[in-house]
Amino acid sequence: MSRLDSVDLDLLRALADDPRATVVALADRLGMSRNTVQARMARLERSDVLLSYERALSPAALGFPIEAFVHVTVRQADLPRIRTDLEQIPEIVQAHGMSGTIDLVVRVACRDTRHLFDVDARILAVDGVERTETSLVMREMIPYRVGPLMELARRER
Repeated sequence: MSRLDSVDLDLLRALADDPRATVVALADRLGMSRNTVQARMARLERSDVLLSYERALSPAALGFPIEAFVHVTVRQADLPRIRTDLEQIPEIVQAHGMSGTIDLVVRVACRDTRHLFDVDARILAVDGVERTETSLVMREMIPYRVGPLMELARRER
């Protein structure tokens, strides 16, 4: 997608402020027609600007209060299959391919430290995974956010 214009940024800001807002509520808030908002939303979706409509859930509320980041080193040639194998481990809630000495950073949610040990062992058991290093999350300091980026994009327009 080409650069976002001020209307796109206003719409995204309104969505960030109220992720559950309906198209009608967004149109009222922004002083735009419902059709304009709906068309803009469709374009933003097609352009992969909007990442997900999935609600962010607390793993702790589901009985998995321990979170950790697992740094994974893999055989590069096996990465596509390793990804498929890792997707089968339900405790993995997110994974990122990295540049540098670590190939993957995998975020996991577990019931307790013994469960974390078992999950790490399952990751290590994936053919092509060479080593892991696990860091326990003590506290989220800055939650995922894009509001400041939207403000920066608006200033740089």
